[in-house]
Amino acid sequence: MASGTRELTVDLGERSYPIYIGTGLIAQLGEKFAERGFPVKSPILLVTDSAVEGLYASAVEESLRARGYTVARAVVPSGEASKSLEMLDTLVEQALKAGLDRKSTVIALGGGVVGDLAGFVAASYMRGVRFVQIPTTILAHDSSVGGKVAVNHRLAKNIIGAFHQPEFVLYDLDTLASLPMREVRAGLSEVIKHGLIWNAEFVAWCGDNAERLLGLDPDALGYALYEGCKVKSIVVSRDERENDLRAILNLGHTIGHALEAVAGYGELLHGEAIAIGMVGSARLAGRFGYAADIEETTERIFRKFGLPVRIPESCPTDEIMSAMLHDKKFSEGNMVFVVPTAIGSVEIRRDVPSAWVTDIVNGLREGK
Repeated sequence: MASGTRELTVDLGERSYPIYIGTGLIAQLGEKFAERGFPVKSPILLVTDSAVEGLYASAVEESLRARGYTVARAVVPSGEASKSLEMLDTLVEQALKAGLDRKSTVIALGGGVVGDLAGFVAASYMRGVRFVQIPTTILAHDSSVGGKVAVNHRLAKNIIGAFHQPEFVLYDLDTLASLPMREVRAGLSEVIKHGLIWNAEFVAWCGDNAERLLGLDPDALGYALYEGCKVKSIVVSRDERENDLRAILNLGHTIGHALEAVAGYGELLHGEAIAIGMVGSARLAGRFGYAADIEETTERIFRKFGLPVRIPESCPTDEIMSAMLHDKKFSEGNMVFVVPTAIGSVEIRRDVPSAWVTDIVNGLREGK
């Protein structure tokens, strides 16, 4: 691996896998495949999107082919709309035409949409083949770790999916230089989320280093992504299938996913919707009588990163509430929320009155 590479391990016993974070890593992908015993005779399906293909797909293929691997490239349209059953069908057809067998590997090269979609292809093709994540966005530092893969239904996000862990995650920081600023901000929303869940000192560090992070300073970004992935890896290692602890990673997601569905996937970026959702969860903390500074601190840091903290006027409250009814984070008819008890600490509440949520959604509308 390149000098300065940071490495983490997601500890799942025999299925444990590494996360590599650093620069210049794509060039070493073929070497990593050979080291880890990926069979040369079994074809590889490289799944990427139209925005990433021209930037990094050839470099990925060149690295693999230099080690004797056969690679077929599949390109999907960029954007959340590609996480569909129709696109799943298209990719399975391409895998069949490329001759993928039970020992083949699917590689996800792109952001969270590509990772989720390609991962579900890997989970379902021949009842499961190997899978490698090469995230190219900041946001994907969260989704690329932990093995949750899925496609969307028109009524709910990520409702059709599986748990399918990657063989490894290769996070080449050089790929982040091509990101538009809006996606940089949205990605950092999930980085901050990990601090709000687990590490108050890291939240403060993010606030102090906002300019460096927004400027994609490699040292600051490498550290931030390492810390974010570390929280994710610890939680996943303790609760792989979201039976209990792992649900804390959903901070902000109940409102956030509903906003995405109501606004139309792609109108609000995932990180933008989750930032608004985290402000909503911070307001819930006040309803439960937790630390008074939670809402102020949460809103302040997201504003510092230029992220939205209010619901667009185009999203009616009744539609948002209706969308939450289709969300997976419900239990026996009660609303379930991850609620911060302090900055850096959260709990799962299964007793959140819907009237509180309606009031908070109304209060978060733009202009209020």
